[in-house]
Amino acid sequence: MTTTIRGSIHALVTPFHDDESLNLDQMRVHTDRAVRAGADGVFCLGTNGEFFQQTEDERLAVLEAVVDATAGRVPVYGGAGAAGTKETVRIAQRMQAAGADVLSVITPYFAAASQDELYRHFATVAEAVDIPVLIYNIPARTGNTITPATIARLAELDTIAGVKDSSGNFDAILQVIELTDPEHFAVLAGTDSLVLPTLQAGGAGGITAVANVYPRTMVEIFRRWAAGDLEGARAAQASIRSLRNLFALGNPNTIVKAATNAAGEAVGPCRAPFNLLGDAALAKIAETVRADQAAGLG
Repeated sequence: MTTTIRGSIHALVTPFHDDESLNLDQMRVHTDRAVRAGADGVFCLGTNGEFFQQTEDERLAVLEAVVDATAGRVPVYGGAGAAGTKETVRIAQRMQAAGADVLSVITPYFAAASQDELYRHFATVAEAVDIPVLIYNIPARTGNTITPATIARLAELDTIAGVKDSSGNFDAILQVIELTDPEHFAVLAGTDSLVLPTLQAGGAGGITAVANVYPRTMVEIFRRWAAGDLEGARAAQASIRSLRNLFALGNPNTIVKAATNAAGEAVGPCRAPFNLLGDAALAKIAETVRADQAAGLG
């Protein structure tokens, strides 16, 4: 595996037209914007990419648009997860064939899974493909938590290359870092507020949703940290607090998409039912984005 999993990886939203159909032209524009901002990778069809609202063929169409737009400039991460193992394997193999460089596989969801069942799920997917696989841990959305010990077991497999931890549990991130070899296993923050702390603890970077709104700012966190400018990295990390505070207004996916639209990137609505924000919330989002942009975020 030659793909370097490190840095500021941008978790792209999936643009839709007003009728909620895919807007693949805007998907290409949005992808190119991330690359031009300095992203170290682009990640489509994650939580903010609304994979759970798309058919398998739609997901492949989105991935193909992103692969086309990157034109080999940065690695493409494709969200290949599904509730069951057979479906996940099929999607993973299709995404590998379509040009994905790395696959993100979310833990199975809805039904409770034991740690042995989670291990078997990820191991089966890893055996079915020849490109790196990231474990995606987001228990608030899936209902299943994969423990640091299970992640460490999976890290021994050749194709399991890292974890995107969106649990918000920094102690769990620390445990995974302690249990794995950073030369062979990348620990990535999936919570935007934990990107710098994860880097300082020995992690590899972050997969960031806020980058849809402020791609250059999220790149700056990593770049400044890598250059030894800790104060600059801290300032960049702190600068996104006002946007993250908006997540209290509703579904974070919906907030990110509304904020991206407010920032001047026409990515459209989320698919129903996750697209009802009141006028007051939309006004607050627009006001916050305007103030952030005036302060230099972008």
